[in-house]
Amino acid sequence: MKKNVLIILIALFISVAPNHTQGQGQSIEFGVFGGTSFYMGDLNPSNLFEMPQPAFGGLVRYNLSSRTAIKINGYYGHVAGDDAITKHNVNRNLHFRSHIMEFGANFEFNFFRYVTGHNDYFITPYIFGGIAVFNFNPKAEYEGEWYELQPLGTEGQGTVYYYDREPYSLTTLALPFGVGLKYSLSNTISIGLEWGMRKTNTDYLDDVSTTYADPNIIAAENGPVAAALSDRSFSPVEGESNVGMQRGDSQNKDWYSFAGLQLTLKFNYSRRGDCPAYHRHIKYREYFLR
Repeated sequence: MKKNVLIILIALFISVAPNHTQGQGQSIEFGVFGGTSFYMGDLNPSNLFEMPQPAFGGLVRYNLSSRTAIKINGYYGHVAGDDAITKHNVNRNLHFRSHIMEFGANFEFNFFRYVTGHNDYFITPYIFGGIAVFNFNPKAEYEGEWYELQPLGTEGQGTVYYYDREPYSLTTLALPFGVGLKYSLSNTISIGLEWGMRKTNTDYLDDVSTTYADPNIIAAENGPVAAALSDRSFSPVEGESNVGMQRGDSQNKDWYSFAGLQLTLKFNYSRRGDCPAYHRHIKYREYFLR
């Protein structure tokens, strides 16, 4: 087992290590991102690009070689969900919106050799994967005003009776992965199209996860607004209750996505021994010192 792990690590190192025999693969790119973001979870379990919201951000890409790169990104967008729109559970009648502020690091693998400004290696599809930390804050509208849901404990979080339901964190981890396409526009400028999904470490991106809590307990400890937002369903009928019934699916974590265009500007760098200007300087010096 240890031998297999060692072989895998060596192969990975060889694949990502800078390859000076491939020419001008090494560079740093600074860029901007603009596109859209959306969410998948209890209020939208299956529809891609449902209720898309605007997103933007910036990135730095360190090209290790013409095949591999490491990208650091900071993206900001919004996500939203609404039972009345997705039609997944209309009777539940819940909705939310939230910002997404993400800082991530990803490894990119190009299917073809790619170097911005190179006449032969000017386009490639690629895949990526990595890790990210993100911040969110779900809100819902009630009687014309938007309320932050996490402090309200709409599933009984923070109450004495539901002592096992802790308030969820608004900052957590996600695992990004996806696909993209890079195209060189000039010697220094490239454009890219990228779509990435994020598997999060939370089931509360939409403030929905487990079962309905008793609204009387929520009202007594968290207030009447919290109780009203905990159960907005069109049923039960008078004399019945949703307490203990399924409100969300706690077995599946929530997802979010960023998709859009990237525009980057390349800055080349080289060690002195690999620098063309340095080699020209040596040749000129040798010529005049003959």
